[in-house]
Amino acid sequence: MLHEDKRDFFRMLVNCEAQITLLDSEAGRDIDAVCRDLSGTGMALEIDEPLEIATQLKVKLESSNNGVPTLDAVAKVVRCHEVEDKEYLVGLEILEIN
Repeated sequence: MLHEDKRDFFRMLVNCEAQITLLDSEAGRDIDAVCRDLSGTGMALEIDEPLEIATQLKVKLESSNNGVPTLDAVAKVVRCHEVEDKEYLVGLEILEIN
């Protein structure tokens, strides 16, 4: 039997630099990240420290293409797991796009 993907949006694989700013307990602290994939409702970022589930943050993805605007969004951490020593993959749900 074929597996059907239940997603409403396609996930695009990307490898671009991202800047995240914490909005919760450590509000204003910036973390450098790499965006690994992006969809209409979420994204996966690679960072060098773990983040707590439900942490809210601002995400900024600079576009390298003048025809594509910078993505500036508020998101919430929905999962975080260590993929290598001190390297974490964080799943985010996009709450709003500015």
